[in-house]
Amino acid sequence: MDDALKVKHELQDAPRRLTILGATGSIGRSTAQVIREAPGLFEVEAVVGGRDAQALAQVALELGARLAVIAEEAALGDLRERLSGTGIEAAAGQSAITDAASRPSDMVIGAITGAAGVEPTFAAIAPGRMIALANKETLVCAGEPFMRAAAAAGCRVLPMDSEHNAIFQALGGTAPATIEKMILTASGGPFRTWSKAQIDAATPEQALLHPNWQMGPKVTIDSAGLMNKGLELIEAHHLFGIAADKLDVLVHPQSIVHGIVTFKDGAMTAGMAHPDMKVPIAHCLGWPYRVRTTAKRLDLAELGSLTFEKPDFTRFPALRVAMDAMRAGGAMPTVLNAANEVAVGEFLAGRLTFPGISRLVEDVCNEMSRRGEARLLTNINEALAVDHIARERARTILAQSGHSR
Repeated sequence: MDDALKVKHELQDAPRRLTILGATGSIGRSTAQVIREAPGLFEVEAVVGGRDAQALAQVALELGARLAVIAEEAALGDLRERLSGTGIEAAAGQSAITDAASRPSDMVIGAITGAAGVEPTFAAIAPGRMIALANKETLVCAGEPFMRAAAAAGCRVLPMDSEHNAIFQALGGTAPATIEKMILTASGGPFRTWSKAQIDAATPEQALLHPNWQMGPKVTIDSAGLMNKGLELIEAHHLFGIAADKLDVLVHPQSIVHGIVTFKDGAMTAGMAHPDMKVPIAHCLGWPYRVRTTAKRLDLAELGSLTFEKPDFTRFPALRVAMDAMRAGGAMPTVLNAANEVAVGEFLAGRLTFPGISRLVEDVCNEMSRRGEARLLTNINEALAVDHIARERARTILAQSGHSR
């Protein structure tokens, strides 16, 4: 039987109907590529983008979506014009994004970058649905309420980030109680071999030159300082129900091994693949079956060797700050994420130095801890309120403390 027909038969209710939140970002573009490479297996209900009407209209047309929603309301006219006569519905604004996320579909891909993706991903929770999660902020900002709501609804959360997807595959359904250690790998980013003095003087242009992955600017800056890996540890804590003291990071510059699990009997399993997001995306889209992709296959003999090293917290303090927030628990990861989004924006705008990112984030965390504003979250509204306060604290500290250039 042809591979595509076999998978379609195995999926039973195929073509699987998808909604893509963040369709014009790097994850969204890779998702579209996987869909195009698997004709007949998927249908697209809705696509959601930020402000690029041309890119959103293009992906909606390519995938045959029923609805295209753009966040920037001023771009709605442009989107409608580009989709005129196609039969594809167009809408704009936050309420329209929430409506798109809650429309009937089998799977929602949550790939909106930043805290902007939290509300739509919550709206996607529905009985029997799968959410393929690439928006780490949903779990960092509101991990406990989100996972609790998904479980209560009978909604399956599948990890789409490369590291968490590798861990998911390496676990093979093993109970969390059998896990001794869970390790996420980090490439080390563009500054892995730089001195502290060089990193302290790094420019946005230098920080955006990631050696292995093609990502959006915010995620790329996070990766350069290893903040991204700290956020991913917090994700793993919620996704897999793993205690903070069982989570760790190894720097692995080849980005071939994405996640490692050590079990209490001493056995170790690892998820490996070339650094290509099509691999975890295809795994989620077809789960529990496999979808063929054009991703490059590993040749271990050709690779020859793989190297690993411990992270340097002196040169990359952001990872320590994130791990401290994870251990503190409560709303501290929410504070961490909000302050980091502000700090990265300031750095990209040239108003904050690279080391100023982690300093600002740590200052905001300390200030909100001192004020008792990082208590345990019970729902999404509390998470969004803490997020708002943390952003205001970050802006106030920036204005008063001289972190700016």
